[in-house]
Amino acid sequence: MSDEVRHNGGDDRVGIDELLERVRAGYERLGPQEAKAAAEEGALLVDIRYAELRARDGLIPGALVVERNELEWRLDPQGSHRAAEAVSHGLQVVVICNEGYASSLAAESLHRLGLYRATDLIGGFQAWRAAGLPVEV
Repeated sequence: MSDEVRHNGGDDRVGIDELLERVRAGYERLGPQEAKAAAEEGALLVDIRYAELRARDGLIPGALVVERNELEWRLDPQGSHRAAEAVSHGLQVVVICNEGYASSLAAESLHRLGLYRATDLIGGFQAWRAAGLPVEV
């Protein structure tokens, strides 16, 4: 067996574009206005952008800031390191990255933890800002 087949599973390999397409087919993504409305109805907006982007571009008022590498630990309702906002697997979570790519993979990871209402913001923070929605600088 070749090293490539042994390490990559042979025919199971996909590129990032196909992976994103598969992941996004598993849930309904939200546009900026939909995300704002969801937040107004109790959804948790979670900003996973790194500190430099938050400092440069600002924050969405009321969004929980969680670094991407801590996301699963902070949002797992059963986890010992969970955020106070991580109250149940039924919580609607809208993950926000800068442009809507990393957030899709993050939302899929939350689905694997049982957060079945997790989704992400199409176009990320940049789409939120472009829509003229509130931003704290």
